[in-house]
Amino acid sequence: MSVLGIGISYGVATLLAMFSGMPIAFALGAVAVLFMAIYMPAASLDTVTQNVYEEMASITLLSIPLFILKGAAIGKSRAGQDLYSALHAWLNRVPGGLGVANVFACALFAAMAGSSPATCSAIGSAGIPEMRKRGYSGGFAAGIIAAGGTLGILLPPSITMILFAVAAEKSLGRLFLAGIGPGLLLVLLFGSYAVFRFRKEYAAASRLYEQTGVDAPILARDKFTMAQRFNALPRVAPFVILLTGVMIALYGGYATPSETAGLGGLLALALIALIYGVWRPTDLAPILQATIRESTMLMMIIGMSLLYSYVMSYLHISQSVAESIVAMQLPRWELLAAILVMVVVLGFFLPPVSIILMTAPIILPPLRAANFDIIWFGIVMTIVMEMGLIHPPVGLNIFVIRNVAPDIPLSEVIWGTLPFVLLMMFAVLLLCFVPQIATGFPDLVMGPESVR
Repeated sequence: MSVLGIGISYGVATLLAMFSGMPIAFALGAVAVLFMAIYMPAASLDTVTQNVYEEMASITLLSIPLFILKGAAIGKSRAGQDLYSALHAWLNRVPGGLGVANVFACALFAAMAGSSPATCSAIGSAGIPEMRKRGYSGGFAAGIIAAGGTLGILLPPSITMILFAVAAEKSLGRLFLAGIGPGLLLVLLFGSYAVFRFRKEYAAASRLYEQTGVDAPILARDKFTMAQRFNALPRVAPFVILLTGVMIALYGGYATPSETAGLGGLLALALIALIYGVWRPTDLAPILQATIRESTMLMMIIGMSLLYSYVMSYLHISQSVAESIVAMQLPRWELLAAILVMVVVLGFFLPPVSIILMTAPIILPPLRAANFDIIWFGIVMTIVMEMGLIHPPVGLNIFVIRNVAPDIPLSEVIWGTLPFVLLMMFAVLLLCFVPQIATGFPDLVMGPESVR
């Protein structure tokens, strides 16, 4: 069979395995082993475990379970709720300040957890009930938490970026640094939309009150004295200490990303033990269970995805696809648009981890040939994959929100997230025109590999 025929059958088999309801890791692994048995030497099956081990024997991947431990330590304690409460006390005078507080809480939590579902769950469990109690619509409350949660894969440290750095063989530190600017850009866009949407809902409630005399909770304003605001500041201190310690260690050159992940995990455990009294085995059990469960799931997906990519490369599928894309001789921006559309479509069905590990061998060679900065592209791709977290049919964050707030209809959650998808699209366009936002250095623009 020709390479084209093998490639088509490989893709069809993958889709069938995915839609069968089989877990992603096992679906990818089963397809890879099946095609190894059919098209590769019989001896290759004897080396499956060795290939998976060699592909995963990366010190960079060690940081993943450690970052998950840090996020679980914060998410399974009262720390997430305290962070949200403190931000609300200081931002309550801003129109839509409760929504803005949720955006900032998601951003700060994301910068420590590195996981979007963890951010959604931790902040949403406190933020959504408070927003609903104060009259915010269910779609708005759910949408802003779901979108804020996506910052978990953009703001460093990010598990998704770790995998991209491994797949692209790029500096993880530089990739983390490049994510700060776009992350803050999305925080600004989300916060601005929160103000706009609040004013719209507030105006509608005001008109209803003038016409019918029916008072709405959204018209009420919380009032905090300066003493209450300053009393809330210590609640933010653990996050500031943790975030500052990790950033100084990473960007000050005192520790590698893997060492920084270990430092962050230990700091998080120490802080919740000292401040919240979470140190007994019964208290630590949920944290460790959540860490083991999520780490095992991710590492299985990573291992099977790497085996899947290895088989694809051995059968010359990825090389042929890259050669075909290059042979089309698309202008560089049309090439980028085609690749990003492909990532968006994959985001309908797959989580970011699988998208990166499955597509990196295919899309990176033509992008390098077109002289795109791979660090910059990693950030753009991450934002595009963020969209996949908040749009159906997979929309992982949507289903996390459904678990946190089951009283909000799924249709309202989906409609509430759509404006944020549009904001992410705008951010991608802005990064194309102003790439320096994602490089961290005003003189570093997209160019040949030698410039990077």
